[in-house]
Amino acid sequence: MQVSENSVRINEIFTSIEGEGIYVGTKTIFIRLAGCHLKCRWCDTRYALPMDSGKEYSIHEAKVQIESHLQPFTYKVNFTGGEPLLQHQAIISLADFLKNEKGLKTYLESSCFDSRRFSDILPYIDICKIEFKTPDSGVTKTENYDDLLLNEFECLDMALTCGKTTYIKVVTTNSTNIPWFKELVHDIFSKNRHQRISGFVIQPSNDVDEPTLDKLFNFYDLVFPLYPEVRIIPQLHKEICVR
Repeated sequence: MQVSENSVRINEIFTSIEGEGIYVGTKTIFIRLAGCHLKCRWCDTRYALPMDSGKEYSIHEAKVQIESHLQPFTYKVNFTGGEPLLQHQAIISLADFLKNEKGLKTYLESSCFDSRRFSDILPYIDICKIEFKTPDSGVTKTENYDDLLLNEFECLDMALTCGKTTYIKVVTTNSTNIPWFKELVHDIFSKNRHQRISGFVIQPSNDVDEPTLDKLFNFYDLVFPLYPEVRIIPQLHKEICVR
């Protein structure tokens, strides 16, 4: 299902506590875009994967809906999904409105599968989470995985070059390959990126192939010598029973 250029398909809008990443614990309004073409086996928002989930709004109608959900002292707006880059033109309009008219920090939570679309959105985004998908995530077919990884690195470098608050997240399972993770960490920090990266989050999978403590320590110990600000952070919102 296609969404017209002047419309946006939104699965849900709600205010809650940020449960992931370096801004965990902040009051956040979440705008969950409908539709995702990727196949992460630990996805916890499968209801938002179909492109025809949620409701289609004109951009004006979407702004009205978002305004009606805004609460005082909200720290940021989180564009999530689904996969927000599938509707990148709509994100530009909404992020511009929320950043420049409502004074909110804008945060993009994406798989970074398309660096060209990411580049278009970047001027309107304050905080970039660059998520590196592991091969065992099942995110895409094996033959497409290298292209996804290339786009993720391109998005990382663009965000850092533009001076955005940029952090890295890797969801790990008990099946995540240690040598692969070691190579990823080496590639991330081989270009002296550590001085510009705002955080490195190792997020254990929840309910699906959960990593043992020893496995998490293995991941942590590979990052720490290169970037001591690494953190293991589970999904807080699930621990306190909020969405």
